[in-house]
Amino acid sequence: MDRELARANGVPDDILDALAAAGIEPSWRFHPAAPTVADAMAHWKDIPGAHAKNLFFKDAGGRLWLLTALAERRLDLKALPAIMGSKRLSFGSAPLLEETLGVTPGSVTPLAALRDTAQRVTVALDADMMRADIVNMHPLVNTSTIGMRPDELTAFLTRCGHAPLVLELGPL
Repeated sequence: MDRELARANGVPDDILDALAAAGIEPSWRFHPAAPTVADAMAHWKDIPGAHAKNLFFKDAGGRLWLLTALAERRLDLKALPAIMGSKRLSFGSAPLLEETLGVTPGSVTPLAALRDTAQRVTVALDADMMRADIVNMHPLVNTSTIGMRPDELTAFLTRCGHAPLVLELGPL
């Protein structure tokens, strides 16, 4: 992958450096901004593998969560706390997201754990997604999609101090 091409498409140096340091060479696709799953679907149709959606939560006890699940998964927000081992969940605010993970709404990704040096956020991953051959996500910006093996994602997160919880979220 051409680092300059990635940079020209808005990919920050910190994620490029971290992927390289972890020995991960993801597949890259550059596209117009895709801040929602609905927007991204038009760009994903020719990209093999599982595609992710990301939800940033704060629970009633003040704990922060990033849940990355299959894009097509319907989630029961009332049932999630029992599955995740959390208290009642509400969506985290945009300022809190930017403060803890250094990304804006529409660019949320588990790779943002790189920027959570205080380790305030618990990362949870959909077990069905992690059984795919390739997992696709944004690289801190929504103008690109990268694909990597699930074991590479787990290793990246662990390297960032965020050993993820892999959760069975129920039927699709």
